[in-house]
Amino acid sequence: MKKNKGFSLMELMIVLIILGLLGSLVAPKLFSKVSSSKKKTAVAQMQMFETAIDTYRLDIGSVPSSLEELRSSENPSWDGPYLPKALPLDPWGKPYIYTVPGPNNAPYGIMSYGLDGKEGGEDESADVIHQ
Repeated sequence: MKKNKGFSLMELMIVLIILGLLGSLVAPKLFSKVSSSKKKTAVAQMQMFETAIDTYRLDIGSVPSSLEELRSSENPSWDGPYLPKALPLDPWGKPYIYTVPGPNNAPYGIMSYGLDGKEGGEDESADVIHQ
C-alpha cells in the first residue's frame, strides 16, 4: 500500500504569506468602495424622498412639514402613504435631516451628516446634501 503524503508546514506557510500579501493589496481598494457606496446609497434614498415629496405636494398643495407625513397624515387631501415602507435611516444609521424651507430659497432640504453625525467633515464624515 502506498502512503499518501500531505503538504509540509513550510509549503502551507508560503501559501499563507502569499495570500496575506494579496489581501493587503486588495483590501484597501475594497474598503474605499464601501465608503463611496454609502454616499451613493444616501443620494439614492434622498431621490426617493424627493419623488415622494413631489407626489405629496401635488395632492396636498404644499410640502410636508416632516418626513413622517409621507407615511401618515390627518390632512383630508392626503392620498398616501407616499413611501412603501417605514422611513429609512441614512447608511450610517442616523435619521435624515429634513428642513422646511430648504437652503437657497428651496421649498425643502434633505441631508445626512455622514459617518460622524456632525455638520461638516471630510471623506466618509462629509455631509451628503440633496440638491
